[in-house]
Amino acid sequence: MNVRGRQAIDCDVHANVPAVQALVPYLDDYWQDMVEVRGIEGFESRSYPPHAPLSCRPDWRTAAGRPAEDLAALRTQVLERWQTRIAILNCLYGVQLIMDEHMAAVFAAAVNDWMVKEWLDPEPRLRASIVVAPQNPARAAEEIERRAADRRFVQVLLLATGEMPLGRSVYWPIYQAAERHDLPIGIHAGSGYRQPVTSVGWPSFHVEDYVAQTQGFQAQLASLVAQGVFAKFPGLRVVLLESGVTWLPGFLWRFSKFWRGLRSEVPWVDRSPAEIVRDHVRLTIQPLDGPPDAHDLERVLEHIGSDQILLYASDFPHWHFEGDDTIPEGLPPALLDQILVRNPLATYTRLAADLGAPS
Repeated sequence: MNVRGRQAIDCDVHANVPAVQALVPYLDDYWQDMVEVRGIEGFESRSYPPHAPLSCRPDWRTAAGRPAEDLAALRTQVLERWQTRIAILNCLYGVQLIMDEHMAAVFAAAVNDWMVKEWLDPEPRLRASIVVAPQNPARAAEEIERRAADRRFVQVLLLATGEMPLGRSVYWPIYQAAERHDLPIGIHAGSGYRQPVTSVGWPSFHVEDYVAQTQGFQAQLASLVAQGVFAKFPGLRVVLLESGVTWLPGFLWRFSKFWRGLRSEVPWVDRSPAEIVRDHVRLTIQPLDGPPDAHDLERVLEHIGSDQILLYASDFPHWHFEGDDTIPEGLPPALLDQILVRNPLATYTRLAADLGAPS
C-alpha cells in the first residue's frame, strides 16, 4: 500500500557518511591532524554491501553502489515520492567499532554536526537521532546534553548488539540524559562486533548475521526490563528499529511466564514484562517478518495486545518492498492512521510539540 497523501511520519530513514573526509571539517585541529598522521580511513557503514541485494534497492544505489549519501536523492526517493511529512534520520556510521573510547566520542559528535549542516539545516522535513558512542557512557551523556537544545534531534541511537546487555547500570547515564530531555532510545539492528552476533559463535554469511539480529533485540529487551531500567527511568521510551515484529508475542509470553516463577530475584519488576513492554517499547514496521495471510498477521497483532506499539518506517534504502508499497500487506486498515501518524507523534513528543499536534 502506498502512503502518499497520508502525512506519514517515517521513523527509520538512513543517511550514510560517504567518507571520513566528510567529517574532517567537524573535528578540532588535534583530531584533524590525527586523521592525517595516523592514516585514519574512517568507519563508514557496512550496512549496504554491494553483493547483498536485500541491503539496498538497486534503484537507490549510486553509480558507486553506495546509497543514502545525497540529500537531493533522499528528497526525490523518500520525501517527495511518498509525500512524507517528517523523516527521522538514523545514521549508522561505525563509531561503535572504535576501540579508543575518546576517538569514538569525538567521531560521534562529528557525525551529529555533519547531520545538522548537511541534512537538517537545508531540509525542514528531516529530524535525526543523536549518534553516541556507548564505549564511554559518561561521554555519550555529554553528547546528548550538547545536542538536546536542538529539537530537531528527537532520539538517541544505540545498536542492538554490543559489548554488554544494555540494561547494565553502566549505561544508565545515557538513559538519565535521554529521559531528562524527553528523548526516546532508538535501538537499531547492528553490532560493534566485539562479540558474536549469535549466542553460539560467529556466523559465516551475511544472511546469518542479519537473521540473528533478532536474538540481540530479544536479549536487550529482556535486559532493560530485568535490570530495572524502566523502574529507574519511568519516563523512558525505547524504539526497536529494523527489529522485525512477529517474534514479540512469543517472547513476551515466555518472558512473562518465567518472571512469575522467578520474580523474587527481580523485585523491581513489579508487574508483568508484557505490560512494561507495551507501556515503554515501540517497534518499526519495516521489515515486517509476517505471514503472507492477512488474517494470520492480524492474529499476531492481537497477541501483541496493543494498537500503540507499531510505528511506520520505510527503512530506506533497504529492499523490503517493491515499488511504492511501503505498507506491508495484511496490516489492518483501521490501524493505518495510528501507525502512520498518531503512534509516532505519541512516541516522539518533541516532534508532536513542534508540529503543534496532540501527542
